[in-house]
Amino acid sequence: MKHYELLFVLKPTLTDEENSKQVETVNAVITANGGEIAKVDNIGMRDLAYEIQKNKRGYYTISYFTAPGSAIKEIERNLRINENVIRFLTVKYENKKEITQWEKSVKEVK
Repeated sequence: MKHYELLFVLKPTLTDEENSKQVETVNAVITANGGEIAKVDNIGMRDLAYEIQKNKRGYYTISYFTAPGSAIKEIERNLRINENVIRFLTVKYENKKEITQWEKSVKEVK
């Protein structure tokens, strides 16, 4: 099992309930593909660096999880076809120093 961090940005037009449902959907895809969610950090609404799909703001969420390497393709495929996700980024933590930083980040999330 490898350590990952998934940052995804949802459309700003979604309600709080719809945001929560989308976060649950993404986390369900992770667990369905053999992953384990360590923490989820809902950062909230932020300005985007540049306009994406005519949106100037987005709802940011970071999921920290462990999963087999083969699961990432399926997780990213689901994010690409989800029309409410306007951007996403998956980061893999490989060496001991990076994994220590991942564990520190997970502990800092409220």
